[in-house]
Amino acid sequence: MTLPLDIDEEIRDALEGGRPVVALESTIVSHGMPYPQNIETARSAANAVRDEGAVPATIAVLAGRLTVGVAEADLDSLAKAGRSALKLSRANLASCIASRETGTTTVAATMIVAHIAGIEVFATGGIGGVHRGAEASFDVSADLQELSITPVAVVCAGAKAILDIPKTLEVLETLGVPVTTFGSPDFPAFWSRASSVPSPSVSNSTRQIAREFLLRRNLGLQGGQLIANPVPPEDEIPAAIMNPLIEQAVSEAREQVTGPSVTPFVLGRIFELSEGRSAKANEALVLSNARLAARIASDLADLRKKG
Repeated sequence: MTLPLDIDEEIRDALEGGRPVVALESTIVSHGMPYPQNIETARSAANAVRDEGAVPATIAVLAGRLTVGVAEADLDSLAKAGRSALKLSRANLASCIASRETGTTTVAATMIVAHIAGIEVFATGGIGGVHRGAEASFDVSADLQELSITPVAVVCAGAKAILDIPKTLEVLETLGVPVTTFGSPDFPAFWSRASSVPSPSVSNSTRQIAREFLLRRNLGLQGGQLIANPVPPEDEIPAAIMNPLIEQAVSEAREQVTGPSVTPFVLGRIFELSEGRSAKANEALVLSNARLAARIASDLADLRKKG
């Protein structure tokens, strides 16, 4: 069976020519922010990638076809659909394709499609991870397992701060996923630059990160790597301010919602409790991650050309 895969001509030309390409997810457009902030941030992220000399490749499934390089009109439709859009991860990606439905790709699904297309670097907001209370609920994001098996370098602002960050890092270590924080000894907590958890590794060089990625391929090591990029200092909400808001939102969620409704509820309450600051920080970190990912992709392309 032929895989239903559509790759935008500019992206295909860049890949065939060995030029840098950065994958961008579409769930951040449908589920991450309200309209029109979501579509505006998506455009800004793509422009940020271009400004650093790389080609952006937003990924989604459109009418059952894996789409690498979503057109502007389709992206706007996904943004307007919001949370009503089908959210795709490893478990339901094939089902969406088989039924010829449309859906937006999470971190895990974006990694899968990026790898199929030949894209090695992916910029997102924050990865999923181990949820608080996972020792009872077993609620662990598929993103972590995906990082251990799919060879894509993922640039993020750390794990989402509503998660159990120490347990998330423990699982990543167990799975053999290399975690590097760019320019800071502390692993970031999404809206905050530091989570109070030391980073497993630190790098100040995108060249070094790109070299490590290539060496892992040459060593035959499975999986990708995680690059944590702290939110810019001027845009962060310090943990001392953010943590009490998160605790309040999580506490309210336990009393009012269950299942898949928990995360949207918590994020919504944090937006309200922070008086909108969380959304501004979210937008800033997405753009920062896009820029860093583009620099890493450019270094990867350059190292490959030099052999």
